[in-house]
Parts: sequence; structure tokens; C-alpha cells
Amino acid sequence: MLKLGIVGLPNVGKSTLFNALTSAKAEAANYPFCTVEPNVGIVEVPDERLKGLAAVVNPKRVVPAVVEFVDIAGLVKGAASGEGLGNKFLANIRETDAIIHVVRCFEDPDVLHVMGAIDPVRDREVVEIELALADLATVEKRLDKVRRSAKSHDKEALAELPAIEAAYEALAAGRGLWEAKLTDAQRAVLAPLTLLTAKPVLYAANVSDGELTGEEGAPLKALRAAVKKSGERAQVVPFSAKIEAELAELPSEERGDFLESLGLTSAGLDRLIRAGYELLGLRTYFTAGEQEVRAWTIHTGDTAPKAAGVIHTDFERGFIRAETMSFDAFVGMGGWKGGKEKGVVRSEGKEYVVADGDVMLFRFNV
Repeated sequence: MLKLGIVGLPNVGKSTLFNALTSAKAEAANYPFCTVEPNVGIVEVPDERLKGLAAVVNPKRVVPAVVEFVDIAGLVKGAASGEGLGNKFLANIRETDAIIHVVRCFEDPDVLHVMGAIDPVRDREVVEIELALADLATVEKRLDKVRRSAKSHDKEALAELPAIEAAYEALAAGRGLWEAKLTDAQRAVLAPLTLLTAKPVLYAANVSDGELTGEEGAPLKALRAAVKKSGERAQVVPFSAKIEAELAELPSEERGDFLESLGLTSAGLDRLIRAGYELLGLRTYFTAGEQEVRAWTIHTGDTAPKAAGVIHTDFERGFIRAETMSFDAFVGMGGWKGGKEKGVVRSEGKEYVVADGDVMLFRFNV
């Protein structure tokens, strides 16, 4: 399951976004620190292909992939040294796969900004410095331990030390590891520390309603430029927390018409999840039978046994082969029976790299 942690300054739309995404109704009020406990919500991943598969198979249930969102209290300048609620809740997002950084890009005199004027570039820097300082405390502690072990010629410590020192150098300079020139090997060494600034980041730009379909305002343009200049492997996804909140109040069958009336083709939730999948290199495959049609999340490049292991480790351990059809073929041929009659069902082995949209039936023996 994909896990995304939501961070940002107070009053930028974090909890409003969370409420809209999960319908969890976390308290959202026009003052800082209204979220005093981490909020966790599970959301279904929208995928129209599930309907197509269900129409063919007529299963007892349809199970979409899901995303877990974790929302924490707003951070402020000086959080790492105890301002506001400090970094008390950052531990709650250390286990997430990526971070959604909500940045305010809209003007509204009725919604106070904790730092005064609207300036998404400044806001981004404030939050990311606090995340870097939280990481610095973790790395300092680890560096001290590794250096002591390295003096005793401990092989593991000697191998780990260069990566820890490189991370410390970047963080001590106030830079997140997003901007550090770390190698893949160094990132692998640092992975057990679950450092916040080593995670992929997705910027959710909370804009006015008009900016979603019209001209982008200066704050959003400035945020895009700053992210591009930093060299981060990140995306900026505009959304309107106000629109998302209104969508959440509507029955699902009315949401499409509401979006169409605004000139929008998709909700902010859809765009954020799609961007998250792209950022993390995730793909979806399906299983389809009389009991259920289900979506499964895997990484780009995963082989058939690896994909089978997402269902159960026994499937991977005892993998024999995978009967496979593309989504289009499965729907077009009327399912497994039609696919076999037309000779389009493929038998794939251990080296097969699963494609997005594959419908799979695993054969295994343990």
C-alpha cells in the first residue's frame, strides 16, 4: 500500500485536503495547530479499468488499490528547536513512501497566514529547513556511533561512514537530501534511518478556483521555478482545497457533473495519486475471477514472481508461471475463456516483467 505523509505550515489547507481526501473530518479551523494528533486515512485509488473488468467477470466484490494518507500538525519556523508543536509528530511520517508538501498559493484576507504575506517559495524553504534539521539530529546521533565503530576497524561501520558523512554535510548546511548529490549506493545505506528529506516529495499547490482552469498566478509560477531550480525530482500539482471539500460532500454520482461545470476533468485526489504513482515508479496489475476483481500495486520493473509476492509470499516462493492477458485483450475477448479460445492468453515465466494493466492468474506450488 502506498503511504503518503502530508506536511506544511499551518493554515495552508493541509487538514482541509486531508478531510476531502479521506472524509475523515479531521478538525480544520482557521488557527494554527488545530491538528494535535496525527490523522490517518485510507483512500481508494480511482481506476476506471476495474469497472471494465467487473463488467466481464461479474465478481462478488471489487477491491481497488488504496493509499494511506498521514496528516500531522502544521510546522512553523523554529519547529526543530521547540517552536509551535515542534517536530513532535514528524516520527509519524517517517514510515511513509513519499511526502506531500502542501503550499498555499491563494490570497484570502479571511484566512490568516501564519507568516503574513503569501509567499510559497519562503513557505517551502521554512518547512524543508525544519525537516532537514530533524534529519540532522538523527544523522548526528548515527554518525557519532558509526565513527566510534569505524575506529575499531568495524567493516560495516567503515562502509557506512562515507554515506553518513555526506548526509551530515548536506543537512548541516541547511539543505535537504533532495538536493544532495548522493549515489544510489549511499541512499541505500541511509534507507534504514528513514530520513524525511531523502523521501520523494510532491508539492500540492493550494490555488484559487480560477487558477485550475485559467491563468496561473504569480505565487504558483514562483513555486514551480523554485522547485525546478533546486533540481529536485518532484512535481507541483495544483489543487483547490475548497473545491475538494465541496466534492467530498457530494454523492459520488454527482461529482463528475460538478467537475464538468467547473471546466475540470479530474479531482485533485486523482491528480495527486497519479503524480504519486509516477513519482515512485508504481504500476497496477489486476486479478479477475468470480470471487473478486482486484487491483495490486507494484514497482516498475517487477517480475512476475515479485508481483505474485504482493498477494502472498507463498505465491512468490512457489511461483511456476503466470497466465497473462493485457487489460484491453481481457475486456475485448470477454475474459479468460474468450482469451484462451482466441489464443491470446500468454504463459509467462520468472523473467517476465509485468506491464501496467496486465490481468494475471498465478500458478504456484509450495
